[in-house]
Amino acid sequence: MPQPLPRIAVLASGRGSNLQAVLDAIAAGTLAAEVVGVFSDKPAAAALQRVAQPLRWSANPKTYPSREAFDADLAQAVAAVRPDWILCAGYLRILGSAFVDRFRGRTINIHPSLLPKFRGLHTHARAIEEGEREHGASVHFVIPELDAGGVIAHAVVAIDAGDTPESLAARVLDVEHPLLLAVMRLAVDGRLAEHGATVALDGHPLFTPLRLDFAGRLTHPATGIAA
Repeated sequence: MPQPLPRIAVLASGRGSNLQAVLDAIAAGTLAAEVVGVFSDKPAAAALQRVAQPLRWSANPKTYPSREAFDADLAQAVAAVRPDWILCAGYLRILGSAFVDRFRGRTINIHPSLLPKFRGLHTHARAIEEGEREHGASVHFVIPELDAGGVIAHAVVAIDAGDTPESLAARVLDVEHPLLLAVMRLAVDGRLAEHGATVALDGHPLFTPLRLDFAGRLTHPATGIAA
């Protein structure tokens, strides 16, 4: 009997371009998984339209008496689809510790900087202002502290003279999709785990984040060997 596909729940607040990259990879047979739900804190988010109606869940946090009450409803909705992995793909609301603890070790986020640099917002402008030569994107495990979980992989872009936050953001977006897909392939293949602050790949500690190469493969930066 064929094994059931790993189940991915996606949290998104915006247009859902990373979600679409995941859906396209599944359709093309390059990611062996299924998206079992898309969840949003923005009922009008375009990301919701990328999946069929039964897979959509959204609610306006402003209608809840507290942040904890919203997170509790979100957690129940996510748990109901029995996900193996939860992917935060442009989800702009900070997840509370109760949600994170419930799904700890299987919640992944993509962030537009080379973490641990530039946690939070406005990362492209901050990188330019501080004179960085490189910028990029990171995929990391989610912990209660914002953008502070173990970093699985980086995708690096050079910062060019004359770059604006908008031009830099466009180049970072170009590498976000292949980075996310490469990490998700490791995840659904059962090769990733979180042990405290440490990421494990194939059961071994990953002391330096993997790096996306020009061919869209993840490699160990010290050796250049493919993950």
